[in-house]
Amino acid sequence: MLEVAGIPLLVRNLTLLRETLNITEAVLVVGHRGEYVREKLGDGAALGMTLRYVDNPDVDGGLGTLLLAIEPHVQEPFVLLLGDELYVESNHADLTVVPDGWEVICGVHECDDDLLIRKNYSVELQDGRIVGLVEKPEQLPNRYLGCGTYCFTPAIYADAHATPRSARTGRLELTDIIDHAARRGAVVLPFVIGGQYLNVNSVEDLNLANFVVRSLLFDRQRVSVVIPAYNEAASIGHVVRDFLPLADEVVVMDNCSADGTGDLAREAGATVYSRTLRGYGDAIMQGMDAATGDVLVLVEADGTFRAKDMGKLLEYLKDADMVIGTRTTRQLIEQGANMDGLLRWGNVVVGKLIEGLWWGREPRFTDVGCTYRAVWRDAWRKIRPFLTRFDAAFSPEMMIEMLRVEGRVIEVPVSYYGRRGGESKHSSSRWHSVRTGLKMVGLILQKRFNFG
Repeated sequence: MLEVAGIPLLVRNLTLLRETLNITEAVLVVGHRGEYVREKLGDGAALGMTLRYVDNPDVDGGLGTLLLAIEPHVQEPFVLLLGDELYVESNHADLTVVPDGWEVICGVHECDDDLLIRKNYSVELQDGRIVGLVEKPEQLPNRYLGCGTYCFTPAIYADAHATPRSARTGRLELTDIIDHAARRGAVVLPFVIGGQYLNVNSVEDLNLANFVVRSLLFDRQRVSVVIPAYNEAASIGHVVRDFLPLADEVVVMDNCSADGTGDLAREAGATVYSRTLRGYGDAIMQGMDAATGDVLVLVEADGTFRAKDMGKLLEYLKDADMVIGTRTTRQLIEQGANMDGLLRWGNVVVGKLIEGLWWGREPRFTDVGCTYRAVWRDAWRKIRPFLTRFDAAFSPEMMIEMLRVEGRVIEVPVSYYGRRGGESKHSSSRWHSVRTGLKMVGLILQKRFNFG
């Protein structure tokens, strides 16, 4: 149920079976937290499938025990797909045209990474057939990495009963069962899987899987830029025109400005929502909800950020759920920008407070007040129900909630420029800056210790 680019791995694999092989009935073998899988997927109607569930009472006894668990329930040829693997743009549809007479088919993937093959299993080939399987091999017979895609006939159940537990692990290994079938003379065929393949066994694997999927599909994603605005007539047109060429839409949340901000934004090409808003956080939340993009980018209306930095945020977003800018890199602070020593170091200190309080999530923050940030819509939906602040404390709240749902947050330096007009609503004076900082600290402590 781990999500890759917003979709659980299990859902991805069920969808793969339905779309490539026209499989509409699946048996899910569950163990630890099986009730969670049942709750989330139900009878499968939402996926266009019929799902049945089988509990494996010996789930710690090895992957081969799943065959013993399904034996009473499946008595026809079947496809078996391990739930922790990712296939992108694969050729699973070709499984419909394999030669007759097979008893087992094993999916394999051409791989030039010796270490990766040694972490999984390899196959011994002879005259186009698999004559043996080796779990975590020392010597590699070829460049094929064994995958978790299989086809079986019911004859495999006899091999499952006849195969002893592994001397190495003490478990009933699926590869040992297939090896037993191959060595008794069963017709075991390889099926070379194309496209991208990843076995997701660690946090690093999950991060890589997210990167692979997001990178491959990134050019197809719609990008929305969301701008909260209140009396920003001096700058809003310039900001919209700066960002619009790099986005599919620019959404301006105009808090019923009296200076024509909304009209100027429309003239520049933005979609404008003019309504009474309760503050900075409310404007952002309503703007994000109204935006239609798969990627949501936040930016100020005052011209302090430029579209030239958006590419950095989007590139790192392939590797994260949310990317936030930091204005604390001195070389990127334009002369005249509202970022004196108090503001810069205040943001650093409060950022380090979040780091310390959420140490297990290993964040790195040096700026809690930077509006310039990008987030995937699916990640936004996860944190949206938990966002409560309408003032400037919304900014660190958004960061904290992303950590709480175990999202990956990356901070990158962005250029910070002087305002094109008006004054900051949160840091126009030292008193405003201190008051805003205290609100943020209060919010952080409240979120961490659940008081207030």
